[in-house]
Amino acid sequence: MHTLKKRLLATLLLVTATGCSFNPATNRPDLVLMSEEKEIKIGREMHEKLVASTPIYNDPILTTYVEHVGQKVAKASDRPDLTYHFTIIDSQDINAFALPGGYVYINRGLLTYLHSEAEMAAVLAHEVGHITARHAVRQKTAATGAGVASVLSVLVTGSGVVGDVANLWSTAAVKGYGRDMELEADRFGAQYMYNAGYDPQSMINVIGLLKDQETFARRRARVEGKQQQTYHGVFSSHPRNDVRLREVVEAAGKLPEDKKVTKVEYYREKTDGIVYGTNAHESEKNRFNHKSLGFSLLFPEGWTVENQRSAIVGTAPDKSATLTIKVDKRDGNQPADMALRGVYDVRSLEQDEALNQYRLEGHTGKLPVKSSDSPDRVAILFYGSRQYILEGKVSENPKNTEAAAELDNLFMTSIRSFRPLRQTDIAKPDIKRVRYVQANDKTTFSSLARHMEIGEYAEEQLRLLNGYYPRGEPQPGEWIKIVQ
Repeated sequence: MHTLKKRLLATLLLVTATGCSFNPATNRPDLVLMSEEKEIKIGREMHEKLVASTPIYNDPILTTYVEHVGQKVAKASDRPDLTYHFTIIDSQDINAFALPGGYVYINRGLLTYLHSEAEMAAVLAHEVGHITARHAVRQKTAATGAGVASVLSVLVTGSGVVGDVANLWSTAAVKGYGRDMELEADRFGAQYMYNAGYDPQSMINVIGLLKDQETFARRRARVEGKQQQTYHGVFSSHPRNDVRLREVVEAAGKLPEDKKVTKVEYYREKTDGIVYGTNAHESEKNRFNHKSLGFSLLFPEGWTVENQRSAIVGTAPDKSATLTIKVDKRDGNQPADMALRGVYDVRSLEQDEALNQYRLEGHTGKLPVKSSDSPDRVAILFYGSRQYILEGKVSENPKNTEAAAELDNLFMTSIRSFRPLRQTDIAKPDIKRVRYVQANDKTTFSSLARHMEIGEYAEEQLRLLNGYYPRGEPQPGEWIKIVQ
């Protein structure tokens, strides 16, 4: 008893000394030097950057539905007073994740494979569990393997300013925390589901459909002789028959049958028509296509592009940089490096390299002497009898070498995207949508797949959508998903 008192006293002293607080979900002191206010501030800033750079699925009805279910689960959590935000990412990738301070995201692709409101609640509750347990705040080091960093190591700099949103996609917040934290989020999520009236067993259902996805990806990679891409997303750390997961789900409690909220029909109604596969927002939306000259180039996302009389100019949102394309007649068989130096009348270039892309030859480099009017990165590409001059110019000196390298990387990405125009560049994207129909006694997935036009593995994709992978056929009268 005396030892126990000492430990309690030591804990209290540590909490007092560090300014830490008790976590309402874990019921343990948070041994991290971050207040809830700071956590919310970081989450809000990161959310603003994320929605500014990431396609958000624009479906008011579905968005309201996800928000409603998410808030229902959040109110049943250990941090009900926190303000939660639920957002649908416009991506076919199967994933969900959370940022500190109450920000939860679920991908459109994952919604297409779920079958009920309870299954969607299971995904959202799991992510709310990460927030209530303050996993992003608690995690200090890489948790799930090489290349997966703590979210805070990405989000926070010494001044508290949020870091680069692009790095977010390699963090534990998106790729999954370690096994222990994921199981902890499951335990909290299952309890929140029970509190909200959803059957916690739905969490087991979601694991099953995600494992079917993994099995299919593994078989496909083997058939195509490719290396399987490892899935790091939500619930990825669980085996199919995870005993520990079943234990935490059982521990959450068992609702009476007449009290369980499942809502299969309601979920079907709300998700009918959801986009399947690539959406127009997911395509390279800032690709500029010049029909007369027959070339195509991808400008950085968010830049405005203006087709002027003598040049095409892309401008950064804050006017800090431009990328200009000019066209001229090619001078015989002059090599690309000589042609580029000839354009700018210089004997040498810095950081120069040959370009060979889409069967086009060219050269790029930096001018050795800079003036306020000169571009920073220049390139030349030969296409037919013409040569295309690309100039990346920064209007203000970058804050540091890292910022300068980032801008140069933007220029090089666009330069390397220059290629001849394709028919698919100017064709209107064929958007596919999930629809629900009732099967009859002749319905089979193989017969449906012949009319779906969703590429190879159409039957397998239909089976995955409907929870019948790798075998089984729908029963007459059963509602099933098809793609149109």
